[in-house]
Amino acid sequence: MDPVVHFEMPAEDRKRMISFYSQVFGWETKQLGPEMGDFVTANTTESGNSVPKKPGTINGGFYQKTGDVSQTTTVTIQVNDIKAYRDRIVKAGGRISGDIMDMPGLGLFLSFFDTEGNRVNLMQPAR
Repeated sequence: MDPVVHFEMPAEDRKRMISFYSQVFGWETKQLGPEMGDFVTANTTESGNSVPKKPGTINGGFYQKTGDVSQTTTVTIQVNDIKAYRDRIVKAGGRISGDIMDMPGLGLFLSFFDTEGNRVNLMQPAR
C-alpha cells in the first residue's frame, strides 16, 4: 500500500492557527518565507530532517486561505513512480490538477482530484 505521508489545511490567520495547534496538541510549527508561499510547517511527531521517526505518523502544514472554495484539507500519498500513478489516476476517472513539479530536496509533486472532487497530492521522494 502507498502511505499517507503529509497533510495540508488552509488557515485564515497564521498566528492564530499556530497558537491553537501549539496550545491544544503541542505541535511544533515553522513559518517558511515568501519563496515557499509563506507555508507553515507543522511537526506532529518527533522527526529527523522533517521525516517522522515513528512509522505510521505524519507531519503537515498550513497555507494561506484565500476564500477560494477549492481550498480544502488535503493529504499527500507517497508513491514510487509519480508518472505511472498520474496515468492510473486518469484511467480510473480522476482529474490531474497541473503538471508534475520538482520540489528541490523533497522530490516530485502532483495534485489531482479524485472521482468525488477531493483534492489529493502525490509525492515521489527525492532519491
